Amino acid sequence: MTRDSRVQGWLAAITGLVFILLYGPILVPIVSSFFALKQGAVDWQQPTFNAYVTLVSNEGILVALRNTMVVGISAVICSLILGVASALYFNSGKSKDRTLLQFIIFLPFLMPPIITGLALLIYFREINFDRSLVTVIIGHTVFVLALVYRTLLVRLQSLSRSLIEASYDLGASGFQTFRYVLLPNLTSAMIGAGILAFALSFDETMITLLVTGTDNTLPIRLWAMMRLGFTPDINALVALIPGLTTLMCLLAARYLMPRENH
Repeated sequence: MTRDSRVQGWLAAITGLVFILLYGPILVPIVSSFFALKQGAVDWQQPTFNAYVTLVSNEGILVALRNTMVVGISAVICSLILGVASALYFNSGKSKDRTLLQFIIFLPFLMPPIITGLALLIYFREINFDRSLVTVIIGHTVFVLALVYRTLLVRLQSLSRSLIEASYDLGASGFQTFRYVLLPNLTSAMIGAGILAFALSFDETMITLLVTGTDNTLPIRLWAMMRLGFTPDINALVALIPGLTTLMCLLAARYLMPRENH
């Protein structure tokens, strides 16, 4: 065995160990969700989908899922509008406050979520704004805006300036240049950034826990269920959330992959 093959073998072993440490704990509730619980112990003899049937018939779970979808979609729409405007301003402007704008956008994403959540909680309390799904949407928008903004800015900076200059030379206005030149080229980046932002919003717990009112989202509902003990329907929910998040990340990667004509 050569020295290079021994090094490759060690690297493969370390990589395998990292994957086991990362994904091993996730596999336990996923496998457990397909078996019934009898007298406090998992019955490994007979696989069943009863946990998933119980999960989809739980009205509290369905309400939490609806709230999660409302928050996620609203946060994506708000972050896309703000992200497009901010990226266009940064890319086209020459003012010195562009660096300050980026700092303000990135700060909530880089800070620990508990700090962002506490800051929002104190702000809403000071202005007497009652906590509800609206405050959760604001919190998630602040959190995911940096991701959307950076994704759109990278795509915007990869576009050739000659496209914009040609549009103005042909007599197009600023809005027409945005509508017919910039927007079509940003569409795939907007879809990819929107899917990633939704995935982040779907899993976000700490900020939601601090700014939510009486309307729980799915992660908060899961947190409340776990306090009463682990049941098969909790395992089913734990299995579905990473699966859905992984699917959304794959879709986002599909839209964010560079195209040959760019």
